[in-house]
This record gives sequence, structure tokens and C-alpha cells, in this order.
Amino acid sequence: MILKDLILILFSMLILVVCVLIGVAFLTLLERKVLGYIQIRKGPNKVGFMGLLQPFSDAVKLFTKEQTFPFMSNFNIYYFSPVMNLFLALFLWMCMPFLSVYLNFNLSLLFFLSVSSLSVYTIMMAGWSSNSSYSLLGGLRSVAQTISYEVSLALILMSFIFLILSLNMVDFIIYQDYCWFLFLCFPLCFMWIISCLAETNRTPFDFAEGESELVSGFNVEYSSGSFAMIFLAEYASILFMSMICVVLFLGGDLYSFIFFIKLVFVSFFWIWVRGTLPRFRYDKLMYLAWKSFLPSSLNYLIFFFSFKMAIFALFL
Repeated sequence: MILKDLILILFSMLILVVCVLIGVAFLTLLERKVLGYIQIRKGPNKVGFMGLLQPFSDAVKLFTKEQTFPFMSNFNIYYFSPVMNLFLALFLWMCMPFLSVYLNFNLSLLFFLSVSSLSVYTIMMAGWSSNSSYSLLGGLRSVAQTISYEVSLALILMSFIFLILSLNMVDFIIYQDYCWFLFLCFPLCFMWIISCLAETNRTPFDFAEGESELVSGFNVEYSSGSFAMIFLAEYASILFMSMICVVLFLGGDLYSFIFFIKLVFVSFFWIWVRGTLPRFRYDKLMYLAWKSFLPSSLNYLIFFFSFKMAIFALFL
């Protein structure tokens, strides 16, 4: 019986990963279309009906191109960093709650924090092992940014955890039956979305890939399949962060179709921000993380903790 359960878990994991990769393909198409219309031009519209097959032709092109390796690079680390990056981005999805037999464990939020903090190392190693000044600079900036925002991200998450006193994502769905957490803690939700933007290296916080300053950031020496893997990892983490946003404070009714409409809307918000806002200045990014978000999230954490203790005292 345990063997059959294990096979079912592995099969459902495989299905989820395939669905995520297809979702990533269409998210890139959505981004190119939306950015096109924001800039008053057409997006991809030639390959397939209205450009629907464009992401797949891009994937075929990238994975069949010749792979180039920098002569002085640290080859093994250089080669495996994008693979690990994509693996971690897809592994994050394993904590997504499901009705079926799955890795829906009681510490899913702890799992999310642990795996998402590991992705910093892949970016750092990718930047360093290329043995290029540009990629090293991009990697260092990315690591500093990701670590800075991870602190406030964890503190904001702890405030939500104090509200429901559980580390299981399913409990968020149960607790938001009648009132979304968006209305209960709007500033926290706003800070969470901005921290997620910084965590996924997206505009206005795309210093890891600041094209106008660093050529292409930490992935400057990568081409063909390796570049495609870094690209896929970034968009898979955007989709995952959108899913987490919906679960945490937009009701998270995972077993209804509305959940997926919300997920698409949050993903669209990611793209909308990219088309609207210019890049932040780097010192202001650090100022925002350490002098604005950190004190605010700490204050909220203390507030929710004392609020919970007061409720316990009242009922005892």
C-alpha cells in the first residue's frame, strides 16, 4: 500500500511540474503581449494562432543552440548552477496544498522559506563560476538584494502565522472562508507583494539583470539551454509567488476555478509593474529593505503577537 501511495505521489509531482512548465511558457507569452500593448505595439503574433506557439518555438530554439563555455570558468559549478536553480524553483511547488495524496505536510510554510532561501546560492555560484567581472557584480548585487528582502519576507510571514497559529497552508484556506486577510492586514499584504517582487528579481528591483548597467547581470556568460533554465526558474518562481499571495491573503480557495483567475491576475500584476515602473536606485532599494520594511514588519509582528496573547488571556 505504501508503495502505491509513493507511486501516486511521484506521478502527481510529475504532472504538477509539467503543468508549471506549460504555465511558465504561457506566462512569458502573456508578458510579451502585455508589454507590447503597454508600449503601443503588437506582441508575438506570427507563430501559431495569435502567437500561441511562440514560447514553444523559443524553447526549441534555445535548447538546440550550441552551448558555449567560458575558457577560464569553473566548469562544474558553472554547468550545474542553472540546473540547481530550476530544480529549486520547481521543488518549491511541492508544498502546494492538494486534496489528493501529496506532500501537503503540516510545515509547508517552513519548507517554502527553506527552499526559497537556497536559491540565493545558485545565483551566487552562477555569477562567480563564470569568471567574469560583470556576472560577479550582478551575482553580488542579486545576493545582497535577495538576502535583504528575505528577512522582511520571513517576518511578514510570521505575522500571518501568528494570526492562524499554524504552518500549514491549508489552514489559510480554512481561516479565510468569510474574510480575506487582505482586508485584515492591508499594509502587510502590500509589503509582502513588494518583497516578492524584490525576491524574484523583477522590475523595479531587477538589479541582478540591470541590462543598462551590467550587460545582463549574473547570467551574462550563459547561452542556449543554461540560459533557458535560468529563465524558466525565474518565471516558475514568479508563478509560485503569485500562488502564495493568493493563498495568504486573497482567500486561497484552492478547490475552485476562482483561485486560478486570482492567480492569473496577480501574475498579470507582476507584468503590469514591469511595464509601468522604472528601475529603483540601488541605495534606495537597501534603504527600503532595512529602514522601512524591517521596522514595519517587526512592529506588526509584535502587534499580532500581543493581540494573540490578549485573546488567550481573555478566554483563559
